[in-house]
Amino acid sequence: MKFRAAVVGLGRQALDDHIPGLLASDHAELVAVCDEDRDVLREQQYALRVVGYSDFAEMFRAEQPDFVIVTVPHHVGHHVIEAAAKHGIHVLKEKPFATSLVEARSLVEQCAATEIQLMVTLQRRFNPVYTSFQQLADQTGTPFMVEAKYTFFTDDPSEGWRGRTEKAGGGCIIDMGYHLIDMILWYFGLPDRVLASISASARPDRTYDAEDTALLHFSYDSGLYGSLLLSRYIGPKQEQITLVGSKGIVHLERGRIRRLRNNGDVIESLAREQAWPTAATCQIDYFCRVIDGTRPNISSPAENLAHMRFIAACYESARTNAYVNPKEIT
Repeated sequence: MKFRAAVVGLGRQALDDHIPGLLASDHAELVAVCDEDRDVLREQQYALRVVGYSDFAEMFRAEQPDFVIVTVPHHVGHHVIEAAAKHGIHVLKEKPFATSLVEARSLVEQCAATEIQLMVTLQRRFNPVYTSFQQLADQTGTPFMVEAKYTFFTDDPSEGWRGRTEKAGGGCIIDMGYHLIDMILWYFGLPDRVLASISASARPDRTYDAEDTALLHFSYDSGLYGSLLLSRYIGPKQEQITLVGSKGIVHLERGRIRRLRNNGDVIESLAREQAWPTAATCQIDYFCRVIDGTRPNISSPAENLAHMRFIAACYESARTNAYVNPKEIT
């Protein structure tokens, strides 16, 4: 038996990743889609041969899917989750989990009260290149420095809802940065100190307040320290994490990971070539197993509170120009 799935939000992420992932899944089937843009809705429901709705609450009542994939603007996400929870519908949510720590705590309580599973889409956790990081890191002696980057070029950072903090919850830190923040927390845990510098000035001829670029410094009482550069205006596109230890280096980039000696010589390398849409399907199939109780929820609401603490500490640090301990954020 396949789980009945619906999708709310028919933007690029849904059309390029989640819907193809559903269509390739052995554990789920797409039964309905929802979008407020009626032209997009008509086009997709015809192409996919499924029922279409412009109101997600109506879709939940009428279709009663087992789970819903939520790919909507950030400020809409909690409304969809709340409606799904009322109907006992599990949720696979595009990052971020929430737009603020306050909102995140409320969603944690609602998911617990209604006993629904919610998992945030953090695809890298299902990629063997990323999951091998810790094994290689164990062979680098005592780690002392981390350097991470995630940047790409967007011509107009002010465009759409992503340019407004009121709707997006912030800029590159809470949006694209969520993936790298997840990697840092996964590999090293929540830091003891965060210092953030942010700017929304890459396009002075545009008006927007969601940061286009951020430089984050973080450190641990263990002695490990690092930096994370995030930008929606610095090309070319790059995503990487480098860990330096007393006996070697681990360098991770999209699709490849290498272990090196401290002089830069490569000791071993692992690469992954995957057919589209393997990553999305893998994540969907895993979530189906979370629903049936055969896999743990590795990106649950409670787990994502740490991400929201880190993000809240970044914005507080940028505001005060001082170090902030994310573990003390409440």
